[in-house]
Amino acid sequence: MSSEDLEKYETEMELQLYKEYRDVLPMFRFVVETERRFYLCNDVKLEIKGDDGPVYYSLELADAWVWDMYRPARFVSSVRVLTFRDVNIEELTKDSSAIEELARELGTD
Repeated sequence: MSSEDLEKYETEMELQLYKEYRDVLPMFRFVVETERRFYLCNDVKLEIKGDDGPVYYSLELADAWVWDMYRPARFVSSVRVLTFRDVNIEELTKDSSAIEELARELGTD
């Protein structure tokens, strides 16, 4: 496989991921971003840890979808994430116009 073939394959995989994201977005309540991954989920619990050392964050997500084009299955029932870096949690509105606007901003129309 040439480097051009590999690049074409990765581009196609990323496009499929964008389309899947656009399709599944209305099914979820929260968007969660960490330094390594992007998640959609319906329940999220955040705990700040590290009383005796460096501060870190413990996230528990339920009913989640993981943005990762190399995963064969992106839907997971639960996820636990530990990170020392920033975490962004955003609650989505069920207003379809807001969801459509987010999809446009991401260039997935």
